[in-house]
Amino acid sequence: MTRSKATAVGFIAVLLWALLALLTVGSAPTPPLLLNAICFSVGGTLGLIWTAASGKLGQLRKVSWKIYVFGTVGLFGYHALYFSALRLAPAAEAGLIAYLWPLLIVLMSGLLPGETLRRGHLIGAGLGFAGAATIIAGGGTGFQVQYLPGYGLALLCALAWSGYSVISRLVGSAPTSSVAVFCVATAVASWGLHFALEDTVWPVGALGWTSTLLLGLGPIGLAFYVWDIGVKQGDIQMLGTSSYSAPLLSTLVLVLAGIAAPSWGLALAAALITAGAVIAARSSATTSRRDASNTSGKG
Repeated sequence: MTRSKATAVGFIAVLLWALLALLTVGSAPTPPLLLNAICFSVGGTLGLIWTAASGKLGQLRKVSWKIYVFGTVGLFGYHALYFSALRLAPAAEAGLIAYLWPLLIVLMSGLLPGETLRRGHLIGAGLGFAGAATIIAGGGTGFQVQYLPGYGLALLCALAWSGYSVISRLVGSAPTSSVAVFCVATAVASWGLHFALEDTVWPVGALGWTSTLLLGLGPIGLAFYVWDIGVKQGDIQMLGTSSYSAPLLSTLVLVLAGIAAPSWGLALAAALITAGAVIAARSSATTSRRDASNTSGKG
């Protein structure tokens, strides 16, 4: 698979995450850990079925247990920290801090072998973060000292997902099918914590179950498999920058569904995120041309 195609496949995850808010609203009043458990059970089971149907179950036995621990900690750790942060701090502020992960991916990617961090990537990521901040902080009340524990967990959340994404590049030999095991293990951990910490409230009616199952199929399912392909084989800096379109697309989906109202802030966010993506894409294209020129020169 070419680098550009892998990047496009990885971006499918961003499109799926844009449906996260809408489907989460539809799944209410199911508590977070139970929702996590159900969705990862769906995503993990389907991943194992796909792996078995493609005759690749044998690959899973060759994967090191360390990789399985790494992947499970990445998926479960991110979601556990995210849900905990939103319990201890206002959603707008905690969400804004948690959404530092695309910027952190761009910054950390400069440490990866074969990657070049250019000024355009930094500018693009900065504009993307400004656009995301315009959306997420729009309903916020400002940062307050009493919520510092929640803010801290949100920062750890951003570090967890960016670290998982970047380090995945270093373990690129692990097949994408191993993500199915990550999901199943995350589901098991979520079930255990749910029964220990939450009251069981199942999804209500057709809307609740449909939303929950779609979450497991898409944003908390297929998204992790295509993201794995993108961060391992694609342009990770471009993916990091383009990930800022997720809150924008998510808000647009809520507007179309009649749950949120359109605003000038949304238009400003769209302009900032689009400008950031264009600048980052040009930097990536420049890097690719230079790499190709250097390769042909050596030949």
